[in-house]
Amino acid sequence: MLNMDFAQTVFMHTNKIDWIASPMSGVYRKPLAREESERGHATSLVRYQAESVFRAHPHPLGEEILVLQGVFSDEKGDYKAGSYFRNPPGSSHAPHSVEGCLLLVKLHQFQVSDLNQVYIETPSIWSSDIDEVLPLYQYGTERVWLVRMSNSKNLMAQLELSCSVELFVVSGEAKYGDRVIVSGDWLREPNFSLDLWSVESACFIWIKSGHF
Repeated sequence: MLNMDFAQTVFMHTNKIDWIASPMSGVYRKPLAREESERGHATSLVRYQAESVFRAHPHPLGEEILVLQGVFSDEKGDYKAGSYFRNPPGSSHAPHSVEGCLLLVKLHQFQVSDLNQVYIETPSIWSSDIDEVLPLYQYGTERVWLVRMSNSKNLMAQLELSCSVELFVVSGEAKYGDRVIVSGDWLREPNFSLDLWSVESACFIWIKSGHF
């Protein structure tokens, strides 16, 4: 198991973590949290080399993906950088990438009753430089956003965050307490305090709350 105590703060500089080969050639992972080696709860960065293919597989408790770079594909279509999608419990697919891609992937973490299929094509916030909050998903207490901000915590205050927060820095830099968090960093905080959050220049994050 890796980082499965959700009562503990977890912070990872993913740029300093080595890639680990998956069971499929050309597909590599950086595990951030994992219940078992190839099943159960998992949060990872996943990299597909060009022309990589992953075998068809099911997702008993769902799959949530943010495409960070490149183009990710399956039998339902192509997902460019910035795309966000959720495949519900019981779904399956056979993913691949023609040009290669980088993904933030969360597996086996849906509520059993959450059967919504969600696909948000690359939104304008992905390439803009304007402060903005983009809601991606809400189910029960779970909420997911993309947030672009500069020199302010006002946008974060709009989110009505619960205590439990998970975030990934897509680009830029922020601080949480004494900790500097930069592009590629992942934070999971069970007792998030907005008073500890600050952005001195610019920061673009994927953030999720109320889910653990």
